[in-house]
Amino acid sequence: MMDRYEIIIYWSAEDTAFIAEVPELPGCTAHGSSQEEALANAKDAVRLWLDTAREFGDPIPAPKGRRLIFA
Repeated sequence: MMDRYEIIIYWSAEDTAFIAEVPELPGCTAHGSSQEEALANAKDAVRLWLDTAREFGDPIPAPKGRRLIFA
């Protein structure tokens, strides 16, 4: 299921890095020096977000099935 969440990747001049946001999972963001690195880091962040939610019994939103990656 973790690969079904929308991931938005964009360049941040302020951070001088690509930023990857997962809008459906509050606070789930990552960055990298390339789009590929940001995406890989975002996938790790999603896994950690979901593991933490399960550990604490927090609700996990179902993926909405919209865009999967926007770059």
